[in-house]
Amino acid sequence: MLPSPFVASFAASLVWLGLAGALVGGLPAQTPAPVPTPAPAPAPAAVAPAAEVVLGTGKHRYRWVTGWGQRADGKDLGNTHGCLVVDKQGRLYANTDTEQAVVVFDADGRWLGAWGKEFRGGLHGMCLREEGGEERLYLAHTGRHEVVQTTLDGKVLWTIGWPEAAGIYANEGEYKPTAVAVAPDGRIFVADGYGKSWVHLYDRDRNYLKSIGGAGNADGKFQTPHGLWLDTRGKEPLLLVCDRENHRLQWFSLAGEFVRKCDQGLRRPCNVWPLADGGLAVADLHGRVTILDAKDQVVCHLGDAADEKQKATNGVGKELWRDGVFFAPHAVCADRAGNLYVMDWNRHGRISKLLRL
Repeated sequence: MLPSPFVASFAASLVWLGLAGALVGGLPAQTPAPVPTPAPAPAPAAVAPAAEVVLGTGKHRYRWVTGWGQRADGKDLGNTHGCLVVDKQGRLYANTDTEQAVVVFDADGRWLGAWGKEFRGGLHGMCLREEGGEERLYLAHTGRHEVVQTTLDGKVLWTIGWPEAAGIYANEGEYKPTAVAVAPDGRIFVADGYGKSWVHLYDRDRNYLKSIGGAGNADGKFQTPHGLWLDTRGKEPLLLVCDRENHRLQWFSLAGEFVRKCDQGLRRPCNVWPLADGGLAVADLHGRVTILDAKDQVVCHLGDAADEKQKATNGVGKELWRDGVFFAPHAVCADRAGNLYVMDWNRHGRISKLLRL
């Protein structure tokens, strides 16, 4: 028989163990907390299409085409400091200062190709003319001091060097031609816009005939005769000269006599192109394109919204480009549908299309 103290202790232990078991067994089972069902994600906000940018007025209204004219590899075009022309198929030819001195796009801005490695740096003026059923390009190069005729794919047909016979230049380095134009009879006009501000005339066989202008601000004189165009809107064809730093356009007979001028509503005209209604589009380096009517009166200005410090400057970064705003229009042309193409003088390379409405 166990001693009574042990019995008592053992009984107490059984009581404690029973109580502990009761406590443990009596606790309710722990149910995991329910995982909250996430609220449905809100539908993404509809992205509003970019607002169309429309420039101009009346029958001269244009919609800016966003992102037109890119290289096939996505790289920058390179410094655009040249001219623009459109061929019969609606292809746009543009100049850059790179080894792709002539780049070609279709009307939708698709890259079609490029050529002109030998013309890198200085291909500045360009006109297109049909001869014998073939379209030819005339190119003015400031650094090579020459005018060149090529096929549309870049084959050189002939060149005109510096006009030594004029007796104006001590050497070819003083001659920096910026533009070329060709008369209906084949006479050739070359503007020495970055040299001594003369315009030189040649016959159809490229023989030197005479020079007109020279530096000055009187009628018939020039301060940077930057662009040329053969104006065939009237009874007789005339040579139009963009007299940039005199802020005017001047017209001359094909013999070189002064005829008239337009010096209203222009800042620094670089280049002109005829419009179907008899007017002109003028690329104005100081931040806009100007539309003139058939009487050479201002109809409207396009894209004149840049900061004054950015106008007529080459270094405006791409992050500052905005639809509807030009910085330094250097060239303009139009296709058969009346759409405009504008080249800004810009180190990255900028060509814009304005779709006629």
